[in-house]
Amino acid sequence: MSNSSSLNGFLLLTLAVTPELQLLHFSFFLGIYLAAVVGNALIITAVACDHHLHTPMYFFLLNLSLLDLSSISTTVPKFMANSLWNTRAISYSGCAAQVFLVVFLFSAEYSLLTVMAYDRYVAICKPLHYGTIMDSRACVRMAAAAWASGFLCAVLHTANTFSIPLCQGNTVDQFFCEIPQILKLSCSDSYLREVGITGVGACLMFGCFIFIVLSYVQIFTVVLRIPAEHGRHKAFSMCLPHLAVVSLFLSTGLFAYLKPPSVSSPALDLVLTVLYSVVPQTMNPLIYSMRNKELQEAVRKLFQLVLVQQQ
Repeated sequence: MSNSSSLNGFLLLTLAVTPELQLLHFSFFLGIYLAAVVGNALIITAVACDHHLHTPMYFFLLNLSLLDLSSISTTVPKFMANSLWNTRAISYSGCAAQVFLVVFLFSAEYSLLTVMAYDRYVAICKPLHYGTIMDSRACVRMAAAAWASGFLCAVLHTANTFSIPLCQGNTVDQFFCEIPQILKLSCSDSYLREVGITGVGACLMFGCFIFIVLSYVQIFTVVLRIPAEHGRHKAFSMCLPHLAVVSLFLSTGLFAYLKPPSVSSPALDLVLTVLYSVVPQTMNPLIYSMRNKELQEAVRKLFQLVLVQQQ
C-alpha cells in the first residue's frame, strides 16, 4: 500500500491524445488566459492610478481583480505547459501548492464578495452613515479578513488532504489538482476527516450566502421606494454588476460540486470545472466595466497616458 509520502507526483487529465488537438487546446486556453490577465490588470492599474476611484467600492474591486488574476494563474499556465510539451506530470509539491492556492484564492474571493455585498447595502440603505461605517481603516480590515479567511481554509484543507493515505494510484481526473479528485485516490474511509472539514466550510459558505441574499433583499426594497427614475437607475447600476459576479461565481461552483452523481461524467466534470475556475475570472472585468462610466473613463485615461509616453 502506497501513501501520500511515497508519491513523487501526480498525472493530470489530458484533453486530447493528438499533438494537433493539444495545440488547439493550448491556443484556446492561452486566449482565455490573456483576456483574463489583460482585463484584471487594467482594472488594478486604473483603480490604483486614478484618485477618483479611491473609494471603498473600487478598493474591493481591486482586491477582487487581484484574486481573479492569481487564481487563473494558478491553474491555467500549468495546463498550457503540459499541453505544449505533451506531458501530464505535476510534482507532489506542485500539486500541494495548487490545492493550497486554489482553496486560498477561491475562499478569499467568496469572502470578499460577501464584504462587497455589505458595502453595497451600506451605500444604498444607510447613505448618510456610509462615510463613517466604510472608512479606509474599516475597508482595509474587511479586505484583510477576507484574505485571512481564505488562508486559514487553505491551510486546513491542504494539510488534511495531503495527510490522507493514497492507495488508488496517482492519476487525477482533472486538469489541475482538485481536492475531490485527490480524495478519490484515498484509501477507504480515510477521507472522512476532510469530509468533516468540508462540511464545516459549507456551513460557513451557506451563512455568507444567506447574508448576501438578505443584503440584496433590503437593497432592492429600498431602491424600489426611490421616487426618481434616475435615482433607481443609479442604484441598480451600482449593485447589478456585483450581483451578476456573485451569481456567476456561485452558480458554476455549486453546480460543479453539488450535481447529482447520476449526471456525473468525466467530460461534464471537466466542462463544469472550466466554468467555475476560468470563466468568472475572465468575465468579471467585463461585467464591472460594461456599464461603469467612471471605470471606463479611468481606463481611457490610462491608454492616453501610455500613448503619450510612447510618443
